[in-house]
Amino acid sequence: MAPSHDRGRVDRALARVSHAFSILIAALTFALPGVATAGDVPTFAVDPAWPKPLPNNWILGQVGGITVDWQGHIWVIHRPRSLTDDEKGASLNPPRSKCCVSAPPVLEFDTDGNLLRSWGGLGEGYEWVGREHGIEVDERGFVWVGGNADNDNAILKFTLDGKFVAQIGKIAPSLGSNDTTQLGKPAETAIDKAANEIYVADGYGNRRVIVFDATTLAYKRHWGAYGNKPNDDKQGPYDPKAPVAQQFGNPVHCVKLANDGLVYVCDRINNRIQVFRKDGTFVKEFFFEKNTLGNGAVWDIAIWPDPKQTWLLSADGENNEIRVIRRDDGSVVGSFGRNGRNAGQFHWVHAMAIDAKGNVYTAEVDTGKRIQKFKLTSDALK
Repeated sequence: MAPSHDRGRVDRALARVSHAFSILIAALTFALPGVATAGDVPTFAVDPAWPKPLPNNWILGQVGGITVDWQGHIWVIHRPRSLTDDEKGASLNPPRSKCCVSAPPVLEFDTDGNLLRSWGGLGEGYEWVGREHGIEVDERGFVWVGGNADNDNAILKFTLDGKFVAQIGKIAPSLGSNDTTQLGKPAETAIDKAANEIYVADGYGNRRVIVFDATTLAYKRHWGAYGNKPNDDKQGPYDPKAPVAQQFGNPVHCVKLANDGLVYVCDRINNRIQVFRKDGTFVKEFFFEKNTLGNGAVWDIAIWPDPKQTWLLSADGENNEIRVIRRDDGSVVGSFGRNGRNAGQFHWVHAMAIDAKGNVYTAEVDTGKRIQKFKLTSDALK
């Protein structure tokens, strides 16, 4: 048995080593800001009870868009015409079954999953889109919706209660990626509140981002991949071994604005996010799952709501996961989801949004036809 004074020296030596090691770890963490601790990285758990059951025997079809407004309310646009006769059996003449009837295309929920209002579809003074795609709600109280059917070459503007206000473009044939009056099956929009501008990811037919005044709807500017003039030349299928495409592929599927003035664009089929300044100047690009074929790996982006907007979340409807990405360098630090039908899994996760508390809301198309909520489970909103 060692003398007590020897044991004391050993204990003191171990304490000094432990203290020095703690200082070293802290110094490395400070010196290497790219190293994230587990508490910093957003992690999530699905809320299987969200949303609450819809009233009126309603059912959702493919969900073409989802967003969170300034109040923290969740807005959804779905596709009633995507429902099969089996799903909408109660609406047939004669009824085929007891359930169900399509919900109106636009629905607003609170964070608890309660339905607050609903509207949309054919109305007086405007043409509704042929296949609903994309929804945005601005702080002035306007709802912007689009579509991606063959002639859905417009963005429609409504009040919160669904009263038609105006539109950009027409429900008519596209005029190409450099026309300033007509869109090309736009996928998504984003609002720059300070500049009062609306950015359009345009889209399934065109290959550009285009910007308009959000009040007058006057054309401002547009650009293609790398900030260049877009063209509509025929493109071959995506090949991960080929040189990177110099034009956006179809669809240009999302556009998001960060507080520091950077504009993030989903080039879905080319498996990349391109980053621009607001004037269209190219800044950088990030590639993800470059070997992904099919419908591509970059379907939507949501920007993390911490003060620095540290993270991007990106929905991947081909691999059916959501990646957590460091915004400054594009490195992937986590992911959640997989292909499947259970709560927390996805089939064609198509769009996503984040509220101020870090809750994530997702929307699925094809046969997914649902929305889900994922609650933040880590300390990632410092």
